[in-house]
Amino acid sequence: MIRSVLALLDIRPVHTRLIAERHDLHRYDLIEDKQKFLDDMGDQIRAIVTSARFGVPADLMAQLPNLEVITSFGVGHDLIDLEACRARGIRVSTTPDILTDDVADTAIMLMHATLRQLLAGDDWVRSGKWAAKGPMALARTVRGRKLGIVGLGRIGQAIASRAIPSGVEVGYFGRSKKAVDYKFFDDLVALAEWSDILVLACPGGAATKGIVNQAVLDALGRAGIVINIARGSVIDEPALIRALQDGTIAGAGLDVFDNEPNIDPAFAQLDNVVLYPHLASGTVETRDAMAQLVVDNLDAWDERGALITPIV
Repeated sequence: MIRSVLALLDIRPVHTRLIAERHDLHRYDLIEDKQKFLDDMGDQIRAIVTSARFGVPADLMAQLPNLEVITSFGVGHDLIDLEACRARGIRVSTTPDILTDDVADTAIMLMHATLRQLLAGDDWVRSGKWAAKGPMALARTVRGRKLGIVGLGRIGQAIASRAIPSGVEVGYFGRSKKAVDYKFFDDLVALAEWSDILVLACPGGAATKGIVNQAVLDALGRAGIVINIARGSVIDEPALIRALQDGTIAGAGLDVFDNEPNIDPAFAQLDNVVLYPHLASGTVETRDAMAQLVVDNLDAWDERGALITPIV
C-alpha cells in the first residue's frame, strides 16, 4: 500500500472511494487547518491526486519531502512544476487520449453554435420574438471557411478530422511541421490572417501565455471567430473582450477563461460569444474513464513502481 495519498479534489465519488479503500487517503480540500495537517503529516504523504485545474502548488509540494508520485485528472500540466518534479525524482501521470474525442466534439459544437447563432436562435423561439417579429436574421455557414488550429496535437488533429466533413480547409500553427496534409504556418499572425476560424488547442503554461494577442485578433479580422478549448491563459483576455465589443472579430466560442469560475462579467454582456463552463471533457463516460485511469496509475505505482501514462 502507498502509505498516504493526498487528494486535492474528489475526482469522482466512486473512484475516490476506491482510492480510500486501497490507500490511506486524505482529502486536502476538506481539511480546515491545512498547515497543521502538513506539519503533522507532510512527511508521510507519498502520492498526490490532483487535476489540471488545481495542479500542485509549489508551497504544498515543498512541504511533502517524501512525495513519490503525482497523478493528475486531466491532460493539462501547466500548474505542476515538472522541472521541480524531475529534480526531486517525483513521477507524474496524466489521463491522455480518453478525453480527446469529447474535447474535439466540443470545439466543433462551439464552432457551429457561434457561426449559426444557436443561442440567439434559442432565445428567438423561447422569448416569442419569432411569432412577434418573424424570422431571425440570417447566420453564417461553416462550409467553405478556413480553419486555423493552434496546436496540432492529439486534440488538434481530432478537431481537424471532424471539421473537414463540414467543408473547411485546415491550416495549423505549432512548434514543428507534422506529417499531415494541412497547411503549416510557423507564424501565428500569418495563420490568423489566413483563417476565418481560429481554434485554440495548445497547452497552457508560460510558453503560450497570451499567445493570442491584439495583433493576432487584428489579423483574424472582422469576419473571424475564435474557439478556445485549451486554457484561458492562452488568450490575452482583455484584448479578446475589446475585440468582441468593437467588432475587431465577429465572435467567439469559449470553454475556458482566466480566473475560473469567476470570469470577467463583460463576457455575459456580449451577444456574439457562446460561453461554456470548462466542460469540454464533461461527459459521465469520459470523466469516469479519466478517474479510473487515476486509480489505475496509483495501483500501478503501488504494485510495480511504474505509471501507466507518465509524463515525467
